[in-house]
Amino acid sequence: MKPHRPSKVTPTTINQDGSRFFIHPADVQGFFTRWRRMFALLLIGIYVLLPWIPINGNPAVFLDVINRRFHLFGLTFVAQDLWMAFFFITGLGFSLFFVTALFGRIWCGWACPHTVFLEHVYRRIERWIEGDATARRKLDAAPWDSEKITKVALKNAIFVCISAAIAHLFLAYFVSIPELYRWMTTSPTEHWGAFVFMFVATAIIYFNFAWFREQLCLIICPYGRLQSALIDDDSIIIGYDAGRGEPRGPAKKEGFGDCINCYRCVQVCPTGIDIRQGLQMECVGCANCIDACDTIMNKLSRPRGLIRYDSQAGLNGQRRRIIRPRIFIYGALMLAGAAAFTLSALQLRSANMNIVRMTGAPYYVTDTSVRNQYMVRVINKSNKERTFSLMATAEGQSYRLEGNESGIIVAAMGEEVRPVIITIAREDYLGRFPIEFTLIDPEGKDILRREAEFLGPNPQLLNAQP
Repeated sequence: MKPHRPSKVTPTTINQDGSRFFIHPADVQGFFTRWRRMFALLLIGIYVLLPWIPINGNPAVFLDVINRRFHLFGLTFVAQDLWMAFFFITGLGFSLFFVTALFGRIWCGWACPHTVFLEHVYRRIERWIEGDATARRKLDAAPWDSEKITKVALKNAIFVCISAAIAHLFLAYFVSIPELYRWMTTSPTEHWGAFVFMFVATAIIYFNFAWFREQLCLIICPYGRLQSALIDDDSIIIGYDAGRGEPRGPAKKEGFGDCINCYRCVQVCPTGIDIRQGLQMECVGCANCIDACDTIMNKLSRPRGLIRYDSQAGLNGQRRRIIRPRIFIYGALMLAGAAAFTLSALQLRSANMNIVRMTGAPYYVTDTSVRNQYMVRVINKSNKERTFSLMATAEGQSYRLEGNESGIIVAAMGEEVRPVIITIAREDYLGRFPIEFTLIDPEGKDILRREAEFLGPNPQLLNAQP
């Protein structure tokens, strides 16, 4: 059967009549395929194991949104620490820019979750049940007999189970494995929200991997469109060496290039493009075409690398530059984001404290004193109960602290809100002044300081009152 041959101006998955062309890429073996498969298994293993691996009493990655606690590889963040997410996301974003400027869309072909699950899970199952690309196309065109119904039903049943497993694991990152298991073994009426989420998430994942597939990369994902702005002629891409391959023709005739026009590179492409037409938005950098072409070159006893990882400059016979302005810019921004996040994370403490003024009047005046009332919120980010002591210091002032007589007891991974009163004698009050609150844990590991202001009336007016 002839492969689908889109023109340079027609999307690869649309037929001439506007209907969708369903791609059934052929299987391929080779150097890059083996390494991509091993890397995909590693990534899937990481995804599966992270909610199970305990670090400091919590899963390695546990985004406890309900309690506003976020555990990442032993570090615990609370809602007040989310400002650091800016530096984390910035570092990740510019890391992707940096890698893309160097290696093109290597993320899409090697590490994107969509590619990993589609190519190394769902399509492997599809090939196992329905056969190779030719057999799958024949099955699509065949009438609905018992064989077709059995194969399609079995394939989709397995797809639904895998989609449900992926969705459950995703939810485990937010509720933990024990809580997820409890929900799975109790009635859905006890947690309707989670049950509906699982149903919808499973349906979306199944729809994407069973039917939508490469359309996610072509229509929804913006990365392919950003590619043209992130790369240049010196970025490593997958390309066809036209100088060596053209003109195309039969292998046994003289006067033709190394490309024999077998279309094997098109048959194995998961987005159905012809890499010989040049770099295209649809190319995800999976290297299937490289392994397919190298296999043909081996059979013809010709040098490998007619399709290869190279820069546009290299494919044109020019020298490729590694050091260039965009590499410095992306690299500097990436390092700045990573450094800011790292320095912020190093200053994290296993406790947090906030001081706010209590609602109501900003201060209270009695016959003998001026009083300010505060609310102290203490968050314990460790896995054991702790008793904190609170101190207040104000240079050159005489005052009394109330509300910390027995210390502040905070449960493991809990928080405590305590009213605190600062009172100063009326004759000692000289005007508003800064006051520093210091929270100290019993082991002296965490010493947190927050500054507030002691408010009061104009001291001259106060002293003038009888």
